[in-house]
Amino acid sequence: MSRVLIWDLPTRIFHWLLTIGFFVSAAMALTANEESSLFTAHMIVGIMPGVLVLLRIVWGFTGTRYARFTSFLFSPMSLMRYILGIWNGSEPRSIGHNAGSSYAIFAMLGLVLATSVSGLLISQGIEAAEELHEISSYLLMLVVVAHIVGVVWYSLRHGENITLSMFTGRKEASADEAIASSHPILGMVFLLLISFVTLRLFQNYNGTTRSTTFPGLGITIPLGESEGSDDEDNDDD
Repeated sequence: MSRVLIWDLPTRIFHWLLTIGFFVSAAMALTANEESSLFTAHMIVGIMPGVLVLLRIVWGFTGTRYARFTSFLFSPMSLMRYILGIWNGSEPRSIGHNAGSSYAIFAMLGLVLATSVSGLLISQGIEAAEELHEISSYLLMLVVVAHIVGVVWYSLRHGENITLSMFTGRKEASADEAIASSHPILGMVFLLLISFVTLRLFQNYNGTTRSTTFPGLGITIPLGESEGSDDEDNDDD
């Protein structure tokens, strides 16, 4: 076997942008006061993981062999066998995603969407969204930690740096298991699109209304607690 191309560039870009977006957004949320400009930045940055997930879902149906969801759909029984294999040291090496990482990926995609959407709903004054946002955020942190532990364990167990493979796109495999192209042009378009949208969200920020406008769509996104809720509380007093 030799090192062959397994992960296309759009998949790798998605992976690292989502990783960066998650940690930056989480750090801002944990350290910033809700009235500070840093918390506003947290809300803007928090929009992007949701956008990334939507793009990843599209790529999950149209992408290359190992990027497609069909390549890592495992039954609950397969997951149980994988976990038992970890326990007794007999879990097989995987070319693409294994059963454990596949469930973590689907969980992260769902939780990222739930966290982003609930964050936007909070700014609309929907109180129930606050609890959903908190629950999904902490669950997402737990899944991320579990995923990191799984990556470290797998790398040590099989003597393979799978983190490096998410940079290079290459893993030890036979030639017939490789993908034909990394789709570099599409990957660059993907990166430029996300960079442009993020930059414009910051540039479109209106400090007076505490809102921004999504580029190209003209949708206004509030970035703070709805004042309507506060007014209602004052009226009740």
